[in-house]
Amino acid sequence: MSLELCILASGSAGNAAVVRSPGGVMLVDAGIGPRSLSERLEGTGVDLTDIKALCLTHLDGDHFSPRWSSTLLRLNIPVHCHVNKVAGLALSCPELVPLIRSFDSAPFSPIDGLTCNPIHFAHDTLGSHGFVIDGFSYRIGYATDLGHVPRYLFDRFRDLDCIALEANYDPQMQANSGRPWFLKRRIMGGRGHLSNPQAFSAIRTILDSARRLPDHIVLLHRSRECNCPDLLRTLFSGDGRIAPRLTLAEQHDRSPWLGRKNRAPIAGEQLTLAF
Repeated sequence: MSLELCILASGSAGNAAVVRSPGGVMLVDAGIGPRSLSERLEGTGVDLTDIKALCLTHLDGDHFSPRWSSTLLRLNIPVHCHVNKVAGLALSCPELVPLIRSFDSAPFSPIDGLTCNPIHFAHDTLGSHGFVIDGFSYRIGYATDLGHVPRYLFDRFRDLDCIALEANYDPQMQANSGRPWFLKRRIMGGRGHLSNPQAFSAIRTILDSARRLPDHIVLLHRSRECNCPDLLRTLFSGDGRIAPRLTLAEQHDRSPWLGRKNRAPIAGEQLTLAF
């Protein structure tokens, strides 16, 4: 067994994913409550008591809910967050201080055999962090809530086995929405969220220089108001390397376990387009 990723919830109403490995289970974000998350885990072979660590991308309410405090304490689950988020987490949930583990730009190991390599993104005031999760001969890239794609992401996400990247909104739907201008400006202004075309361009750039293709490409954090699955499928079907590997993460339904497949073809090999 190598690493496997399951997206339990993805969107503005709450985000959570689990990474399963021979060394244990890690939770990435906890934006839905413990009861809802436990229900999403039913049938996966994992339950709350299997979780050995929680890694937070940032502290927005759709990525971490204070409702988790009692569960984290009861199960003694360490909470890993960036050093610039520690004060905010301690202020909102002082009872969690004994469980807080800070990371900076250096790799850290939340559970045995697993290494998380943090990646900083521009998002609102304090930013957010993605991860390259490495262990047991499998590598997963996880990036959400990034206002733009920094050039260093192309190198960090090259030659991974699984790429999970935000594709939050369609620019035309966003512009034509009834949202107030200040919210549109926040989302589209370079420190908010990634648009469909930005995500598509980023993934194509990553694949163009890759020595091999990933097993899975997952699109995260789709807006309910300003995006839709058909738009994403139409856009991403424009690249035959992406479409057969594509998974759209959902707000109310979990993904299947996403793990090792037969080794992907090398970049440039022709693939059959399918969903």
